[in-house]
Amino acid sequence: MRAPSIASSSRRSSYQRNSDYYDGDRNSADYGSVGGGMLPIFLADLSRNQQKDFVEVTLEIDDDSIVVSSVTPTANDGRSYSRSMSTTSRIRRKFPWLRSGSSRSEASTAEDPTVAARDARRLKARLDRTRSGAQQALKGLRFISKTTGSVGTCELWEKVESRFELLAKDGLLSRDDFAECIGMLDSKEFAVGIFDALARRRRQNIERITKEEFYDFWMQISDQSFDARLQIFFDMVDSNADGKITREEVQELITLSASANKLSKLKEQAEEYASLIMEELDPENLGYIELWQLEALLLQRDTYMNYSRPLSTASAGWSQNIGLKPKNLVRRMSGALRCLIQENWQRAWIIMLWVVIMAGLFAWKFIQYRNRAAFHVMGYCLTTAKGAAETLKFNMALILLPVCRNTLTWLRSTRVRLFVPFDDNINFHKIIASAIGIGIIVHAGNHLACDFPRLIRSSPTQFATISSYFNNEKPTYVSLLTGIEGVTGIAMVILMTIAFTLAARGFRKNLVKLPSPFNRLTGFNAFWYSHHLLAIVYGLLIVHGYFMYLVNKWYERTTWMYISIPLLLYIGERTLRTFRSESYSVKILKVSVLPGSVLSLIMSKPHGFRYKSGQYIFLQCPTISPFEWHPFSITSAPGDDHLSVHIRTLGDWTEELRRVFTEEYSAPTVIGRARFGELGRRDNKGLPRLLVDGPYGAPAQDYRNYDVLLLVGLGIGATPFISILRDLLNNIRIAEDLMDLITETSRSDDSANSFPSSSTMTTTQSNGKKKSQRTTSAHFYWVTREPGSFEWFKGVMNEVAEMDQKGVIEMHNYLTSVYEEGDARSTLLTMVQALNHAKHGVDIVSGTRVRTHFARPNWKEVFAKIASKHPCATVGVFYCGMPGLAKELKRLSHELTHSTSTRFEFHKEYF
Repeated sequence: MRAPSIASSSRRSSYQRNSDYYDGDRNSADYGSVGGGMLPIFLADLSRNQQKDFVEVTLEIDDDSIVVSSVTPTANDGRSYSRSMSTTSRIRRKFPWLRSGSSRSEASTAEDPTVAARDARRLKARLDRTRSGAQQALKGLRFISKTTGSVGTCELWEKVESRFELLAKDGLLSRDDFAECIGMLDSKEFAVGIFDALARRRRQNIERITKEEFYDFWMQISDQSFDARLQIFFDMVDSNADGKITREEVQELITLSASANKLSKLKEQAEEYASLIMEELDPENLGYIELWQLEALLLQRDTYMNYSRPLSTASAGWSQNIGLKPKNLVRRMSGALRCLIQENWQRAWIIMLWVVIMAGLFAWKFIQYRNRAAFHVMGYCLTTAKGAAETLKFNMALILLPVCRNTLTWLRSTRVRLFVPFDDNINFHKIIASAIGIGIIVHAGNHLACDFPRLIRSSPTQFATISSYFNNEKPTYVSLLTGIEGVTGIAMVILMTIAFTLAARGFRKNLVKLPSPFNRLTGFNAFWYSHHLLAIVYGLLIVHGYFMYLVNKWYERTTWMYISIPLLLYIGERTLRTFRSESYSVKILKVSVLPGSVLSLIMSKPHGFRYKSGQYIFLQCPTISPFEWHPFSITSAPGDDHLSVHIRTLGDWTEELRRVFTEEYSAPTVIGRARFGELGRRDNKGLPRLLVDGPYGAPAQDYRNYDVLLLVGLGIGATPFISILRDLLNNIRIAEDLMDLITETSRSDDSANSFPSSSTMTTTQSNGKKKSQRTTSAHFYWVTREPGSFEWFKGVMNEVAEMDQKGVIEMHNYLTSVYEEGDARSTLLTMVQALNHAKHGVDIVSGTRVRTHFARPNWKEVFAKIASKHPCATVGVFYCGMPGLAKELKRLSHELTHSTSTRFEFHKEYF
């Protein structure tokens, strides 16, 4: 059954492919392959001329095609030359694309100039077609999946066949179920278009197909040859099967592709983009395009893509081969070891120092109690519990330091940043919390399960050695638990268990789903309020340490010595935060609700508020809660006269903030939700109060320390880098103004002022040098799933594209919701994208001058390009987004550092 199906499939594919060039009876014959398919028809035409006329035929034979280069008559021993010319003329009329260059000039006078012009382009396109070009274009016409070429045909068919058995009714598969059966459930309309195109090949208008017919369809769409895929794609557009594509048919396919990729904006402009395709492929204005023109467009794909890339993104680095992994095993292992050391040496020495201090404290206290009389009563249970208690006191003091944000922000500006990994402060905070949890288990466990029972069971003689610590009265187990030390200890364990549990990622991120009313124990609010229970814990800790057993002298009660300085520092920071937030009360200048559930707030800059690009602030809205502070990256530049943030409304607090600003306090004439391409706005009358605390340090604030920047943001993770781009843009403006000033000064004709002018220029240059920064180039990659996301920073992207004439800033937008490069569902959109950007300089998705790429970036190529373009430079790689991609970027940073002359340093922003 299957073998005939495959053969019939091949014949139908060849028939359709050759119909573009043969205008005779479409049912006359089954044709061969693309180029060679014309040869049998050509020879048959000669045979019909009584085999008396002879012509010389020049063929160009390629791996996948045969092209007739020229047809010229030849003399044959006095045979009639006129008859040969007559036959040759008929051949040329039958196949105008076969004309040679010499004969074309003779016939052009008798033909329509527009037709002659198209014939010339057709011949050139056929002669330029190479196998390498076909292979490149093949990447742009994949109907099934990215792995079709690597998975066996039989294995693929088995999966599809099983779906056929589930979906078929009475042995027939419905047209509506075809998409699900071939794996295009999310692109049903596009799959139906494929179904109709394949049905038209059979000259059928059907709604259901048998299993044999379905197999025939499947073999055609899974065909690996470029020509077969091209023909299916052409047939999808050519809805009336006349071998010609009109503007309306192109518009229909653009609408179909936009619908498959969920690009509603493109569907609305499908008519405009169809006209753009026709303008490019039909310059003769004949009103239609043919198969060879569509083929030429796909074969020139890379040319269109390259010349439409803005801001010098087409670099020689794309074509260079940079080996990332040495073949030698020893070199690979040594390189991996160097990467590991380079990445972790700061963390390593901090962790080692911390572990050594804890081990020293544990050993010191262990030995101290090993030499006391109590050891003979309670044994090693006591020494272990006391050693763990000493580490607990140290860690309870140390855990406060990583959250003293003002102190850390100040330390970031000092040389301490070279030795201390301030970017890992939250991770270190969590590690210390884990150590505290272990310490509690060891300390409390030994007390409750070991030394307390041994103390109670001790003999009078043994107890007499330590009776003075218990007022000469032997305690009971209940009295030990109900005493001050027992109550405070148990209370601390309970409160810390609650705080640590609700701080776990599953509870904090609302990933744990609990039934009502326990669902209130999940989310950021539960984490925030439960964490403040630790203030009670510190009070109990001081009391617990003061009334501890087996100690009489005050200086041996060391708990307050450990925690006093960190606790005072933390209290001072919170006090500073309270007073500063009151003085940093801001006015809301503009509120916008942008696509993708993003709230944009533009506020007045508080007096004396200074910050660096890349830093973040905390916001509090007393209308929502007088206690909650939430961090957000600053998206305005230090040189701007306002302060701005972009807030993704994901949690309960942000949802409430959006409601407060857009519903509760809004009036229809004052504020409205922003539509795509415009901003909803309201004035500052009657708006709720907003308090600002900060700024606080973040990894990206050190971007000036690098020669080149690679900024990678996923979705809302682009916000910390927008401030950097704005800052770089302001620097470009300052540099241009400085150059204008220098130019005007140098043009002065007043010789008497020549010395002052020179002095002024020198001073200006000197000042300029003081303000200059190390960064010479920046590459910004923004990867998002929502097309509306590009609306968030549309103004910044246009400003950068307009002002940055020297290509200092490269901006690359990537939309992952569109099918990956090579999928037939995105092929036409890619062409439209490139053509529109080349002609109008405007992106069809974002509406900016920065072109949007489809699918995800090839990060290996991105790093290789930057390494090639910036040899011997230090590149700061800053990433903000989900943790999955961070590992890949970090790995590439280390690999390129050791395989090229460029040094990459990776930093992950808070997310």
